[in-house]
Amino acid sequence: MYARKEATLSSQIEGTRATFSDLIKAEAGMTDEVPNDVEEIENYIKATNYGFERLETLPLSLRLIREIHAILMKGVRSENKTPGEFRKSQNWIGGYSINTASYIPPSVDYLHTCLDNFEKFMHESTRLAPLLKVALIHSQFELIHPFLDGNGRVGRLLIAFYLAANDILHKPTLYISKFIKKNQQAYYDCLYNIHTKGDYETWIKFFLTGVIETSKEAFKIARDITALREDDLRKINALGRTSENAMAIYEGLFDKPTISIEEAASKLDISVATSGRLLDRLCNEKVLSNLDNRKRKKVFAYKRYIDVFKD
Repeated sequence: MYARKEATLSSQIEGTRATFSDLIKAEAGMTDEVPNDVEEIENYIKATNYGFERLETLPLSLRLIREIHAILMKGVRSENKTPGEFRKSQNWIGGYSINTASYIPPSVDYLHTCLDNFEKFMHESTRLAPLLKVALIHSQFELIHPFLDGNGRVGRLLIAFYLAANDILHKPTLYISKFIKKNQQAYYDCLYNIHTKGDYETWIKFFLTGVIETSKEAFKIARDITALREDDLRKINALGRTSENAMAIYEGLFDKPTISIEEAASKLDISVATSGRLLDRLCNEKVLSNLDNRKRKKVFAYKRYIDVFKD
């Protein structure tokens, strides 16, 4: 769910209209009720999960960055902008043409030199604290802007991947995009001032403030989830003979917080009728909520868990 939250916010910074609720509905199979661009958020989640798994066998590298970019761009609005490949033409930021751009990244002639230096810096032994170094990694990636599109999303994913590669962040629980989205213009100003003034200090202070705020919120969410889980476990343990099946359904909700009667029947290898009664009972205990009564295929949601991440 932390990954879903970060994916939603990071995608919204780039203009995606789909919301966190849209994402949950899409995962529940209610695709006719959500914007098409929810696929961009789903790709972000896939890229996040892929990156954390890939780091077990591949170092954080330009190769991994290209692989992540290919997943992000697959089948969405920018799929024609060479997914998984560094750009072979000039790009720019701001303005309708390169003549009116607010920032012009390095030309293709210098791009590979910049990327080579960038990769070396990621692996360079340094006395810099990891949070300071990842702030510099993110800013330098954004200034290089190596892809035709998707640079912002890849750059924000790099924050989590670098911290994971250095054994600091074991799960994608740091969603820095919420702070960036809330302070979007200040974020852009900080990066621009690195380019025009060499002002790294303001950027680093901004980044560290975001890490502090985000970490505190993530910690609070973890505590809220723990309290919610303890409350629900008491209810489930009191269900008697059905508690074992109820527990099997409940544990899966932390990964995917929606479930249909058919999905529960398949998971537990029970009849659809028995599955429906079990989910209805979890609704009566206020563990689950019926997501949509209008549908022939009834979908249930772990709404109190979803609500922890909504704001």
